[in-house]
Amino acid sequence: MKVYLKTYGCQMNERDSEQVMRDLLARGFERTSRAEDADVVLLNTCSVRDMAEQKALGKMGMVGARNRGRPEVVYGFLGCMAQARGESLLAEVPHLDLVVGTQKFHRVADHVDAAVAAKRRKLTLEGAIDDLRFSVVDVGEEDGSQNTIREHTLAPRQAAAFVSIMQGCNMHCTYCIVPRTRGAERGRPIADVVAEVRSLVERGVKEVTLLGQIVNLYGRHEFPKSASGASPFVQLLEAVNAIDGLERIRFTSPHPIGFRRDLVDAFARLEKLCEHVHFPLQSGSNRILKAMHRGYTVEKYLDLLAELRAARPGIAITTDIIVGFPGETEEDYASTRASVEAADFHNAFVFRYSPRAETPAAEMAAQHSEETKELRNHDLLAVVDKLARKHSGAYVGRAVEVLCEGPSKTNPLRLSGRTRTNKIVVFEGRPRHVGELFDVRIMHSSGFTLYGDLAPDLHASTEAIAEPALSS
Repeated sequence: MKVYLKTYGCQMNERDSEQVMRDLLARGFERTSRAEDADVVLLNTCSVRDMAEQKALGKMGMVGARNRGRPEVVYGFLGCMAQARGESLLAEVPHLDLVVGTQKFHRVADHVDAAVAAKRRKLTLEGAIDDLRFSVVDVGEEDGSQNTIREHTLAPRQAAAFVSIMQGCNMHCTYCIVPRTRGAERGRPIADVVAEVRSLVERGVKEVTLLGQIVNLYGRHEFPKSASGASPFVQLLEAVNAIDGLERIRFTSPHPIGFRRDLVDAFARLEKLCEHVHFPLQSGSNRILKAMHRGYTVEKYLDLLAELRAARPGIAITTDIIVGFPGETEEDYASTRASVEAADFHNAFVFRYSPRAETPAAEMAAQHSEETKELRNHDLLAVVDKLARKHSGAYVGRAVEVLCEGPSKTNPLRLSGRTRTNKIVVFEGRPRHVGELFDVRIMHSSGFTLYGDLAPDLHASTEAIAEPALSS
């Protein structure tokens, strides 16, 4: 039987989907990239913004409409929207069979098996009928669920992998639904994470990204500080850094309040920790940061930024910004714009505020029109674009280390990889380069993507091998 699984949202959702697909493949299911060919259609959902929910609902409705006449197909919503909306989704989507929440990804294969078997039984007993709906809603809490996302199915020559180190969030930012969809903060034991990373390295992985809702607060409730005062997260970074064969470590997403002195110092002394931090600012107005319940000021944020840059010169900083938060005045927005310029980010994700049910911000006064949000979004993106072009342009003429991840998404006849500063580099190469680390000389930049040539010694070595080139 064929399974179609589409993921919306963050890297944690991608990692959760990888675990679900691995479990299904282990039971004999076959992956398909075409929903219309599938016997099982699963959408792993996001609830951070309304648009993500609407996309998932629209996709499920469209697939169901196309599959009229195939009542045996199993349909399921997984993840954050499933957790937040629960049983109400069954009324909203008439053909839906499964609603599985964020602490039950390891149960998905069982639920799919049960749904497939039940529909087959109904068809055998009743013949062709229009409605074979099989309803399961599994959104309850489960102790130890943070330890269930640990297995990987790697592609040939895959060199980078995500590793989930925790689940949940205790921060309760006023705009955010994540504490409700992901539950309370809970971390995996350091030894378990290290064992997973070591296994990945033995299978050829050279780079890992450690994932958590607020990743740098990992383990603060479960595990003690070290004798030297290092936080559990820094202890984990040290343990992963010591794994032979691993070349690079990344992590996402952190919170500014988790950047204590020990973590800043880690960037100065852990050689495998990449020169890139995604460092969410959210707003450049202290008044709005307080309303968001973020726990820091713009001044504190910029001080931390300076400490990171001093600890690791050349570090690339990216961020998240929300515009149009309730009550954000023109002066507040101007402060955000000025703060983005002062921070000198390499890139930023700019989001229009999206009200989320059962969050304090959704009930706040002075909600903004979509027109106002769009104007501020467009204006700030222009600032970000200018900064990104400046920083990317500085790479032109330089040779930089690239980890080749595979064919470029925009041109499959070329290869793509990432620098240690998380810049995407596109270049001509050979299939044998996939999964390898080497230098690429940057020839030009589009602002967000770098384009380069392999170092001369790599060109020479590839010419001696009878292997088809990947080039335009």
